Amino acid sequence: MSDFNLWFITGIEHIADWQGYDHILFLLALCGVYEIKQWKNVLVLITAFTMGHSITLALSVTNTLSIKSELIEFLIPITIILTASYNLYTNYKNKQNNPKISYGAAVLFGFIHGMGFSYLLKSLLGKSESILSPLFAFNVGLEAGQIIIVASILIISLFLTSVLKINPKLKNNFISLGVLIIASIMAFERLPALTN
Repeated sequence: MSDFNLWFITGIEHIADWQGYDHILFLLALCGVYEIKQWKNVLVLITAFTMGHSITLALSVTNTLSIKSELIEFLIPITIILTASYNLYTNYKNKQNNPKISYGAAVLFGFIHGMGFSYLLKSLLGKSESILSPLFAFNVGLEAGQIIIVASILIISLFLTSVLKINPKLKNNFISLGVLIIASIMAFERLPALTN
Protein backbone atom coordinates (compact mmCIF):
# COMPACT_ATOMS: atom_id res chain seq x y z
CA MET A 1 0.00 0.00 0.00
CA SER A 2 1.40 3.44 -0.94
CA ASP A 3 2.06 6.11 1.69
CA PHE A 4 -0.68 8.27 0.16
CA ASN A 5 -3.26 5.48 0.51
CA LEU A 6 -2.17 4.78 4.08
CA TRP A 7 -2.59 8.42 5.17
CA PHE A 8 -5.78 8.78 3.12
CA ILE A 9 -7.35 5.79 4.90
CA THR A 10 -6.11 7.12 8.26
CA GLY A 11 -7.92 10.40 7.56
CA ILE A 12 -11.18 8.63 6.70
CA GLU A 13 -10.91 6.39 9.77
CA HIS A 14 -10.25 9.35 12.05
CA ILE A 15 -13.32 11.36 11.08
CA ALA A 16 -15.56 8.27 10.91
CA ASP A 17 -14.33 6.81 14.22
CA TRP A 18 -17.37 6.24 16.46
CA GLN A 19 -15.13 6.44 19.55
CA GLY A 20 -14.20 9.99 18.58
CA TYR A 21 -17.76 10.90 17.63
CA ASP A 22 -17.41 14.61 18.41
CA HIS A 23 -16.65 15.49 14.77
CA ILE A 24 -19.61 13.41 13.57
CA LEU A 25 -21.84 15.21 16.09
CA PHE A 26 -20.63 18.56 14.77
CA LEU A 27 -21.44 17.57 11.18
CA LEU A 28 -24.87 16.39 12.34
CA ALA A 29 -25.51 19.73 14.08
CA LEU A 30 -24.19 21.66 11.05
CA CYS A 31 -26.02 19.75 8.31
CA GLY A 32 -28.84 17.80 9.97
CA VAL A 33 -31.28 20.71 9.75
CA TYR A 34 -31.00 20.87 5.96
CA GLU A 35 -32.98 18.92 3.40
CA ILE A 36 -31.38 17.15 0.44
CA LYS A 37 -32.79 19.81 -1.93
CA GLN A 38 -30.61 22.34 -0.06
CA TRP A 39 -27.43 20.47 -1.01
CA LYS A 40 -25.83 23.66 -2.38
CA ASN A 41 -26.13 25.34 1.03
CA VAL A 42 -24.63 22.25 2.65
CA LEU A 43 -21.79 22.20 0.10
CA VAL A 44 -20.89 25.82 0.93
CA LEU A 45 -21.07 25.08 4.68
CA ILE A 46 -18.83 22.04 4.37
CA THR A 47 -16.39 23.97 2.17
CA ALA A 48 -16.22 26.72 4.83
CA PHE A 49 -15.59 24.13 7.56
CA THR A 50 -12.94 22.47 5.38
CA MET A 51 -11.16 25.79 4.80
CA GLY A 52 -11.01 26.38 8.54
CA HIS A 53 -9.76 22.99 9.59
CA SER A 54 -7.30 22.65 6.69
CA ILE A 55 -5.56 25.88 7.73
CA THR A 56 -5.11 24.98 11.40
CA LEU A 57 -4.30 21.35 10.60
CA ALA A 58 -1.39 22.55 8.45
CA LEU A 59 -0.30 25.24 10.94
CA SER A 60 -0.36 22.83 13.86
CA VAL A 61 1.40 19.93 12.13
CA THR A 62 4.19 22.28 10.98
CA ASN A 63 4.45 23.61 14.58
CA THR A 64 3.57 27.14 13.46
CA LEU A 65 0.60 27.15 15.84
CA SER A 66 0.39 25.40 19.18
CA ILE A 67 -2.55 25.36 21.61
CA LYS A 68 -3.01 23.11 24.62
CA SER A 69 -4.82 19.94 23.57
CA GLU A 70 -7.00 20.07 26.72
CA LEU A 71 -8.36 23.47 25.66
CA ILE A 72 -9.10 22.29 22.11
CA GLU A 73 -10.75 19.09 23.36
CA PHE A 74 -13.01 21.26 25.53
CA LEU A 75 -13.74 23.77 22.76
CA ILE A 76 -14.82 21.08 20.26
CA PRO A 77 -18.04 20.25 22.16
CA ILE A 78 -18.57 23.99 22.71
CA THR A 79 -18.67 24.42 18.90
CA ILE A 80 -21.31 21.68 18.77
CA ILE A 81 -23.35 23.28 21.58
CA LEU A 82 -23.29 26.68 19.84
CA THR A 83 -24.28 25.20 16.47
CA ALA A 84 -27.15 23.15 17.92
CA SER A 85 -28.33 26.14 20.02
CA TYR A 86 -28.35 28.36 16.94
CA ASN A 87 -30.43 25.75 15.09
CA LEU A 88 -32.95 25.59 17.94
CA TYR A 89 -33.13 29.40 18.11
CA THR A 90 -33.78 29.86 14.38
CA ASN A 91 -36.31 27.03 14.40
CA TYR A 92 -38.11 28.58 17.39
CA LYS A 93 -38.22 31.96 15.63
CA ASN A 94 -39.38 30.30 12.36
CA LYS A 95 -36.37 31.77 10.56
CA GLN A 96 -33.91 30.34 8.07
CA ASN A 97 -30.31 30.09 9.26
CA ASN A 98 -28.50 33.30 8.33
CA PRO A 99 -25.92 32.25 5.70
CA LYS A 100 -23.31 34.79 6.87
CA ILE A 101 -23.54 33.53 10.46
CA SER A 102 -23.59 29.87 9.41
CA TYR A 103 -20.63 30.13 7.03
CA GLY A 104 -18.61 32.33 9.39
CA ALA A 105 -19.20 29.90 12.27
CA ALA A 106 -18.27 26.93 10.04
CA VAL A 107 -14.88 28.54 9.24
CA LEU A 108 -14.23 29.55 12.85
CA PHE A 109 -15.28 26.18 14.25
CA GLY A 110 -13.23 24.51 11.50
CA PHE A 111 -10.13 26.19 12.98
CA ILE A 112 -10.85 24.48 16.31
CA HIS A 113 -11.62 21.06 14.80
CA GLY A 114 -8.46 21.30 12.67
CA MET A 115 -6.40 21.53 15.84
CA GLY A 116 -8.19 18.43 17.09
CA PHE A 117 -7.37 16.56 13.88
CA SER A 118 -3.73 17.64 14.12
CA TYR A 119 -3.02 15.91 17.44
CA LEU A 120 -3.58 12.47 15.92
CA LEU A 121 -1.62 13.29 12.78
CA LYS A 122 1.33 14.69 14.76
CA SER A 123 1.43 11.63 17.00
CA LEU A 124 1.42 9.33 13.94
CA LEU A 125 4.07 11.33 12.09
CA GLY A 126 6.52 11.27 15.00
CA LYS A 127 9.83 12.72 13.89
CA SER A 128 9.18 12.13 10.19
CA GLU A 129 11.18 14.46 7.93
CA SER A 130 8.54 14.74 5.21
CA ILE A 131 5.16 16.00 6.37
CA LEU A 132 3.66 17.58 3.25
CA SER A 133 2.61 14.37 1.54
CA PRO A 134 1.12 12.76 4.70
CA LEU A 135 -0.60 16.05 5.60
CA PHE A 136 -2.18 16.31 2.14
CA ALA A 137 -3.28 12.64 2.03
CA PHE A 138 -4.66 12.76 5.60
CA ASN A 139 -6.63 15.93 4.80
CA VAL A 140 -8.05 14.42 1.58
CA GLY A 141 -9.05 11.36 3.62
CA LEU A 142 -10.77 13.59 6.17
CA GLU A 143 -12.72 15.24 3.36
CA ALA A 144 -13.74 11.92 1.82
CA GLY A 145 -14.96 10.71 5.21
CA GLN A 146 -16.75 13.99 5.79
CA ILE A 147 -18.55 13.75 2.43
CA ILE A 148 -19.70 10.22 3.26
CA ILE A 149 -21.01 11.33 6.68
CA VAL A 150 -22.80 14.42 5.31
CA ALA A 151 -24.34 12.44 2.43
CA SER A 152 -25.58 9.87 4.96
CA ILE A 153 -27.08 12.63 7.13
CA LEU A 154 -28.94 14.11 4.14
CA ILE A 155 -30.23 10.70 3.02
CA ILE A 156 -31.48 9.89 6.54
CA SER A 157 -33.09 13.34 6.71
CA LEU A 158 -34.83 12.66 3.40
CA PHE A 159 -36.08 9.30 4.69
CA LEU A 160 -37.43 10.88 7.90
CA THR A 161 -39.31 13.70 6.15
CA SER A 162 -40.37 12.02 2.90
CA VAL A 163 -40.96 8.38 3.83
CA LEU A 164 -41.85 8.61 7.53
CA LYS A 165 -43.52 12.01 6.97
CA ILE A 166 -41.93 13.56 10.06
CA ASN A 167 -42.44 17.32 10.19
CA PRO A 168 -39.10 18.98 9.21
CA LYS A 169 -39.31 21.44 12.12
CA LEU A 170 -39.86 18.59 14.59
CA LYS A 171 -36.99 16.64 13.02
CA ASN A 172 -34.68 19.67 13.29
CA ASN A 173 -35.61 20.27 16.92
CA PHE A 174 -35.12 16.61 17.80
CA ILE A 175 -31.69 16.43 16.13
CA SER A 176 -30.49 19.76 17.57
CA LEU A 177 -31.72 19.04 21.10
CA GLY A 178 -30.24 15.54 21.10
CA VAL A 179 -26.89 16.83 19.84
CA LEU A 180 -26.98 19.70 22.36
CA ILE A 181 -27.48 17.32 25.29
CA ILE A 182 -24.71 14.93 24.20
CA ALA A 183 -22.25 17.80 23.54
CA SER A 184 -23.05 19.39 26.91
CA ILE A 185 -22.23 16.13 28.69
CA MET A 186 -19.03 15.87 26.66
CA ALA A 187 -17.99 19.44 27.56
CA PHE A 188 -18.75 18.83 31.25
CA GLU A 189 -16.63 15.65 31.21
CA ARG A 190 -13.70 17.48 29.59
CA LEU A 191 -13.83 20.52 31.87
CA PRO A 192 -11.70 19.06 34.71
CA ALA A 193 -8.75 18.53 32.30
CA LEU A 194 -8.55 22.32 31.86
CA THR A 195 -7.80 22.88 35.54
CA ASN A 196 -5.10 20.19 35.89
